Amino acid sequence: MLYNAYEIQKSMLAGASAMADFGAGWLNNPTNPFSYMGGGTVMASALEVFAHAAAPRGKPAFGLDSTTIDGRDVPVVEEIVLRKPFGQLKRFKREGVTGGPKLLIVAPMSGHYATLLRGTVERMLPVADVYITDWRDAKLVPLSDGKFDLDDYVDYVIEFLDVIGKGGDGDAKGQRPNMLAVCQPSVPCYAAICLMSADKHPNRPKTLTLMGGPVDTREAPTAVNTLATERPHSWFSQNVIATIPASYPGAGRRVYPGFLQLAGFMSMNLGNHMMSHYEMFKHLVQGDGDSADMSKDFYEEYRSVCDMTAEFYLQTIDVVFQDHALPKGEMMHRGRRVDPAAITDIAILAIEGEKDDISGLGQTQAALTIATKLPAAKKKYYMAEGAGHYGIFNGSKWRDRIAPVLEKWMETNA
Repeated sequence: MLYNAYEIQKSMLAGASAMADFGAGWLNNPTNPFSYMGGGTVMASALEVFAHAAAPRGKPAFGLDSTTIDGRDVPVVEEIVLRKPFGQLKRFKREGVTGGPKLLIVAPMSGHYATLLRGTVERMLPVADVYITDWRDAKLVPLSDGKFDLDDYVDYVIEFLDVIGKGGDGDAKGQRPNMLAVCQPSVPCYAAICLMSADKHPNRPKTLTLMGGPVDTREAPTAVNTLATERPHSWFSQNVIATIPASYPGAGRRVYPGFLQLAGFMSMNLGNHMMSHYEMFKHLVQGDGDSADMSKDFYEEYRSVCDMTAEFYLQTIDVVFQDHALPKGEMMHRGRRVDPAAITDIAILAIEGEKDDISGLGQTQAALTIATKLPAAKKKYYMAEGAGHYGIFNGSKWRDRIAPVLEKWMETNA
């Protein structure tokens, strides 16, 4: 019933958005005499803000067609290196450019598409051969394709690293890649390198960078961590899991809907989001379209959400947030213990934001502590002053202060 109710509301809002957009356009039309009357601009601006907020959204495009290397523009082409039922390995191929470190960016499977990391990819393109995990919206995956849980996530990461290292993209073979995990994938990526290290896997990454990840949520718990621990597993199963309706390819699949995840994040900073929309409204009234467009672009991405499978979500709640299995040395993968002490030659960089309200200070740094057999020279911690959760992988702090640290780390451990 939850998903059906949401679909009805989405359809109603889509119609209202279209009408508001038409009204705003009509009031702003210079041939309309009402546009010159008092209050016309204010009404048009209000309708435009509502139309943008209520419009339905699909999967955004990366839109990264070029990058600048050594002062020249280089065309960039998106390639699908490997397709899997619940995600694909995407490469941003720089035309005419060879060499450079290979970097796998592992995007969060947490309600948003991989395009949330557009700024992350864009910043790294001039210096690295960039790949990204492009996770699929679970409501589009037929039941016949099976399940997807935390163990499957780890398997996908290992397979993607193996393909990149083997040169399955048609590029040079034998180069161990680097890996960057942003937020949620920190735990499965860490588990993957533990398993690959224990197996002496030839394509284990040279470096692993973890950014704002919940490695040990007992450190500086946030509101997100508290929510995940104060209720039992059964509460999540009964209250936030829904069934995909018949109108989608994944009909019948049990999921944690992206719209619930979005509602949770919005409610955490509701005042800030309301002020952002008010500022957007004022910019439109003042005729400052550029400033209004910046807000629109952010929310265009932020409101584009997708579903994740129920088994993945519930297993993550148990393993990461309630049992703290990885830092306690109790995490299992298909009956095998994930041992952080197996990591001996993968350089780990832990990055945290001073003002991160999703993964508190110390939660990502714990990744360095539990790697007991990794030499100190292979460990590094960086705390980005003034950066919030999204600021560590997007925006000026990421571009100017954090990315250079990552670049230097890859270079040092090349």
